[in-house]
Amino acid sequence: MEARFSRDCGCSETEWLRSLPEAVAPHALVLHAGAATVSLDHGHLHLRWQPLPPRRIALLRLPRLQVDFEFVGVAEAERQAFLRRFDLCMQRGGG
Repeated sequence: MEARFSRDCGCSETEWLRSLPEAVAPHALVLHAGAATVSLDHGHLHLRWQPLPPRRIALLRLPRLQVDFEFVGVAEAERQAFLRRFDLCMQRGGG
C-alpha cells in the first residue's frame, strides 16, 4: 500500500520544521536535510520538501514549500486518520 502526493504549503522551512514534531506526534520522527521519516503503526511516511518562489500578492510576499508525501505500507484508513490530525496541526490561523 503506497500513496504519493505533493502539496504547496504556505510556510517557510523554519516554520515547517517548528510545527512538524507536534504534527506527527506521538510517532517517531527522524529529520534529514530537506526530508524526514515518520514511523507509523503499520509503515512509514517519507516527507521531502524544497522551497518554492514566494507567492506575491501586490507588495506582499508569502513563503512557500513544496512538500512530497510518500506513505509506504500504510492502509488508507490509517493514512486518513494521520492526515486529519497532521493537517489540523499544520494549519495557520488568522483572525
